[in-house]
Amino acid sequence: MKILAVHPGPLMYTKIFLRLEPLGLELVAGAARQAGHDVRLIDLQVETHRDFFRILKEWCPDVVALSCNYLPNVPEIIDLAKMTKASFANIVIVAGGHSLSFVAREVLEHADGAIDAIVKGEGEPVIGPLLNAIQHDRSNVHRLPGVVTREAEGPPPEFVKSLDEVRPARHLLRHRSQYFLGVLDPCASIELTRGCPWDCSFCSAWTFYGRSYRPISPEVVVEDLAGIREPGVFLVDDVAFIQAEHGMAIGEAIARRGIKKSYYLETRGDVLLRNKEVFRLWKELGMKYMFIGLEAIDQDGLIQHRKRISLGKNFEALEFARSLGITVAINIIADPTWDKDRFKTVRQWCLEVPEVVNISVNTPYPGTETWHQESRRVQTRDYRLYDIQHAVLPTRLPLPEFYEELVKTQRILNHKHLGWSALKGTMRIAAGHLLRGQTNFVKMLWKFNSVYNPQLQISDHQRPVAYELSIPSSSQPSQGHPLIFIHKGKGRAGRALDHTTEEFVNSTRNGVSQ
Repeated sequence: MKILAVHPGPLMYTKIFLRLEPLGLELVAGAARQAGHDVRLIDLQVETHRDFFRILKEWCPDVVALSCNYLPNVPEIIDLAKMTKASFANIVIVAGGHSLSFVAREVLEHADGAIDAIVKGEGEPVIGPLLNAIQHDRSNVHRLPGVVTREAEGPPPEFVKSLDEVRPARHLLRHRSQYFLGVLDPCASIELTRGCPWDCSFCSAWTFYGRSYRPISPEVVVEDLAGIREPGVFLVDDVAFIQAEHGMAIGEAIARRGIKKSYYLETRGDVLLRNKEVFRLWKELGMKYMFIGLEAIDQDGLIQHRKRISLGKNFEALEFARSLGITVAINIIADPTWDKDRFKTVRQWCLEVPEVVNISVNTPYPGTETWHQESRRVQTRDYRLYDIQHAVLPTRLPLPEFYEELVKTQRILNHKHLGWSALKGTMRIAAGHLLRGQTNFVKMLWKFNSVYNPQLQISDHQRPVAYELSIPSSSQPSQGHPLIFIHKGKGRAGRALDHTTEEFVNSTRNGVSQ
């Protein structure tokens, strides 16, 4: 069969700072190809809806597979499905992705028959059987693990048996030069491990994967990396190098192959301090940028987000990261309860540190404990506003003032790291990009004011709402409740961690089951 895999359009943040290749969709496309199907891929971050419908008309796929990793893209994929069905009634439309897994049933209702099935959980193990059922016996589609239709739901989703066996179909991406991450332009993405063993209250990675943690073999990682043409590579792991031995093995294999890349990765401060030798090795290999989820600049904030790392340890981690001579980026979560004094304090702190600081808004998501605790307080259920750049919970300040303070804070940080001041510091890098025809990084330097604007954010709240999130029946925390997990956790057996690393993880989390 002919399958068209589709990634939806860009979000607010990705219009400026980054545009990542759709690695998850490439992995599912690779699994579909292994099952013998003809697959094409279109990424609406860099192509248009017109391009999408032209492919439908000219290529006539049997199946359209829509990816939805982020809640704000839900309305887009529903509307795409409806428009597709209206013009091409015989096409079977399936959808899947991280965020969609937590709202599968309600999205099927929103789509009103336009989406035939939604895949919950990892897509690679089920895409082959799903396409086979569509081709030969559609009455059995709903019996497959993780598959949901309007009529029924199959058994719980299954994990990929071995991450070594699934490889991304990178060659299907038609515009690889359009993907970048800051100065890494162009930039590819690669996965070394999958899952997260912690249990932060604001995050759904651990509930999606059942607190599992699975590595890819160093040999497989390096073989994939050797085939990547882009000079920049983003390691997509939720927390890089939790297991020091695995990180060292990959690094040593890269060194033996003589692979030269510039790397960007994300990790936790306590992991950085625990596994310094791994990060030193990766600095030698080309690690240029590191993102640390600091989340808060005081102990109360860390407790709120269930990050059991002391403020002192976080600052110690920043000092070590600085000592590596790399660019460090950190995230601070802006709470809707912040007043003007709090914003002012954060701005002052951010100006005093050398790191690139990103400010995101505390947002409860389906699949997180915060959602079960806070969902009845939300002021809007518009999927489009759940992008960590809009306030969906009640704000202490009047909403227009909250956005004024938020954007004022972000603008100061933007001025510190982007615009003319940034160009002066990166002139050589920018010139090199332009000589190679790469313009993503240079273009982003002046986009801020056209995207981050308090009036635009207020107007986003005033748009007509076609689809709304459903609120859980109970606002009580649901620790351990099976509905919060997409993949059923295997407990200790599901985490490829040595005993001391498992103990370290347990000492730095709050102890939710699984």
